[in-house]
Amino acid sequence: MKPAFDLSLYLVLDPGLCAGIGMVDTARRAIAGGATMVQLRDKTGGTAAMVETGRALKRALAGSGARLIVNDDVEAAVAIGADGLHIGQGDMAVAEARARIGAGMLLGLSVESPGLAAAVDPALVDYVGAGPVFATPTKQDHKRPVGFDGLAAQVAASPVPAVAIGGLKRQHIAQAFAAGAQGIAVVSAICGQPDPQSAAQAMREGIDALSR
Repeated sequence: MKPAFDLSLYLVLDPGLCAGIGMVDTARRAIAGGATMVQLRDKTGGTAAMVETGRALKRALAGSGARLIVNDDVEAAVAIGADGLHIGQGDMAVAEARARIGAGMLLGLSVESPGLAAAVDPALVDYVGAGPVFATPTKQDHKRPVGFDGLAAQVAASPVPAVAIGGLKRQHIAQAFAAGAQGIAVVSAICGQPDPQSAAQAMREGIDALSR
């Protein structure tokens, strides 16, 4: 049975930006501020380091209702017992990823065009990361930014829920949700901020204000 999930405020951890406070403490504070999902992304640390950090994150998130997602590393995701795995278009085949994580784990997939979004198989993929809306220094190999019109086209084409990604800040919340996204994924808007809890809380208030 897959866990229920809420894409509304999706924190992507960056080891460089989080270095001052640490990824685990950043995540803990962000959850206290209202983050609903946390993705562990570390392209340089290796699987053993990912597993160590991921297990500490799992303990930190226990009982919060927030979901822990591991970026790209299937072996680490399984060893951690994470709630899910997120892959990009060039990481591995979706069917292979689903076979390796089993039926009970969430699977997220990055898409960069309406065509890629439309090609998503909802029997295998639970949500997409749609964008990138803007260019971002935290992901050097990102595709060309698509803006909010491009985001809306991707969301409309996707058969599964979408979280908006790519250089997003608090001031972009209304536009991202207006484009149809069910959440906003952020890195530097929380990770690396002096007070991650306050930063997350400000974003949570912006998101919640849309449904009043």
